[in-house]
Amino acid sequence: MTIFDVVTANEVAVFWNNNAQNRPPFIGEELFPNDKQLGLKLGWIKGANGVPVVLKSSAFDANSTIRQRIGFSKLEADMPFFKESKRVDEKLRQELNVILQTDNQAYIDVIANRIFDDQTDLLEGARARREQMRMMMLTTGAIAMEGNGQSFEFDYDLPSDHKSTVTTSWSDTEASTPLEDLRAALDKIEDDTGIRPTRGMISAKAWGYLRRNAGIVSAVYLNAGGNVAVNDNRLSQLLLDELGLELIKNEKRYKDDKGKVIRYLDEDTVVLFPSGELGKTWFGTTPEESDLMNGTNAMVSIVDTGVAVTTIKHTDPVTVETKVTMICLPSFEQADQVYILDISNS
Repeated sequence: MTIFDVVTANEVAVFWNNNAQNRPPFIGEELFPNDKQLGLKLGWIKGANGVPVVLKSSAFDANSTIRQRIGFSKLEADMPFFKESKRVDEKLRQELNVILQTDNQAYIDVIANRIFDDQTDLLEGARARREQMRMMMLTTGAIAMEGNGQSFEFDYDLPSDHKSTVTTSWSDTEASTPLEDLRAALDKIEDDTGIRPTRGMISAKAWGYLRRNAGIVSAVYLNAGGNVAVNDNRLSQLLLDELGLELIKNEKRYKDDKGKVIRYLDEDTVVLFPSGELGKTWFGTTPEESDLMNGTNAMVSIVDTGVAVTTIKHTDPVTVETKVTMICLPSFEQADQVYILDISNS
């Protein structure tokens, strides 16, 4: 047995899949589930709104009126390509080589797991990149990325009047009216599309503004029939009773290409959306999947629907390179049913 027998694309993929339950889920994975297609071009039909148009009346024995297909647009984009690799460092390789000679499987597993932990950092990065794109799209209506000499921009054509800024910042807990701000946003989406959002995403800071808001505190006191604390449960119940709305706190973060820690959801943004899927996370077919699946020096396995894990043997220096590649872009078919609210008024 050699290092080439231990560090393979299949073993890396098995390690990643076996540890799936230890990774906290992203909200974007529920709202934009994975799917796959051939090629690089992503296209979908986006409806202008969801309000049905009544069927026209007609006399008997008359020709039917041809309805024009209006209010729909075709959106297309070339999906971006992501690629990064790692090599097993010299120290780990030497440790593994020594332990392989002992035939002690427990020791071999310990070193192999250290190697796989290191290699799957790339898969964590691919997963974070997908969530970054989904959340950027959901909270701004567009995706814009730049790095490694590449740039990519795509606008999902979110209606401009489905974005607004509150007249009084929610940080002013005495004067602001967040319940009415939320109600106006929900009413706007329902008026325009016939669909009323029932869910939303909020930061812990904005949630804190709601808990301390004078109007909300009074409403909770009134509903409870006495002087009670506005805890998370009572606030959630008030939002459900008053607005039929469930707000989910999102405090997850990622590191960008320069190592800066960034929130997926801006603290001063609240986004509202209906139940069910809002779109898809689409994968294209990577060159590795197309051309290297049956190779000998390179081995390829596919994880997370469309992420290619490739391990490559090198003889000088003797090592194994693990490469992770992904062609990916989310679609946003329900963009018209989403409302983005800036609560800062700054």
